[in-house]
Amino acid sequence: MELKQKFKGSLDVVVEPLLREEDPRLKGIYSRVRDLIYYNCADGKMNRGCAVLQTTQILSNFNAKESLEFDAIVLGWCVEILQGYLLIADDIMDRSITRRGKPCWYKTQGGTGLTAVNDSFILESCIYDLLRTYFHDKTYYLSCLHLLLETGKKTEFGQALDMETDNIETLDLDLFTFERYDLIVEFKTSYYSFYLPVALALHLCGRDSPEVLARAREILLRIGYYFQIQDDFLDCYADPEVLGKIGRDIEDRKCSWLFVTAVQHASPEQKELLKANYGKDDVDCVERVKTVYKALDMEKRKKYRLRLCVDTTA
Repeated sequence: MELKQKFKGSLDVVVEPLLREEDPRLKGIYSRVRDLIYYNCADGKMNRGCAVLQTTQILSNFNAKESLEFDAIVLGWCVEILQGYLLIADDIMDRSITRRGKPCWYKTQGGTGLTAVNDSFILESCIYDLLRTYFHDKTYYLSCLHLLLETGKKTEFGQALDMETDNIETLDLDLFTFERYDLIVEFKTSYYSFYLPVALALHLCGRDSPEVLARAREILLRIGYYFQIQDDFLDCYADPEVLGKIGRDIEDRKCSWLFVTAVQHASPEQKELLKANYGKDDVDCVERVKTVYKALDMEKRKKYRLRLCVDTTA
């Protein structure tokens, strides 16, 4: 069976303990938990969750016992649920409209506005319910628990860094540095998207020496940087139908690779144009920013930067 199909097909079994109506007074809440999981976690690419399973298979020389594979699948869904609760909150803060080709949870009748804030908390609690249910008596329980807690904290710190440039009244170009960008990418993206799935598999397979974890972290954080540059580019230029969401990095004044690069290389006149138009929820302003991007040949700069990423991962 194809790995992704195997992973996706396991969702009903994995989350069944979360949906048992143990208290009849909370019937409506259990129904809400089901909706939360299936709306926010079941329709993505599932790369992060599948990475736990795939890494486990590799570490086991593709001869893993069925019980070990199932544990990897459960941990994979913990990662997908972690991403789900983070994206609910992220979409609210970024005022996003769509996610994965459908309305963001807070835009739906089920998520109704700020009620979705509490929904993100409920979804987060599902991670630790799953861990306790399946792994409370396993040697790797505490290691996986601590890793998920620490990764959630790091990602939330990354979100806070990401929001700092959105919360200032006047656009200050001096805030948009590569040092800030690197920090945001490390904390908001790389830890949970790349390091977490592999590290969970390393704990699961008992290959989690400090040296191995440190080397994995070093490599995977760099891969996260490579990924984020491309993701920033797609946010600006990709067709929303293909991307699955409407990109808003320009309107939301994000510290994106495109804007940081533009600030570093723009002429004084171009900087004034960026300062006057970046962070404005206006179609004409967005186009003026993209005009500067085009003049600075961002496609060429992106290819050069990505090449450097590859060269430095050796």
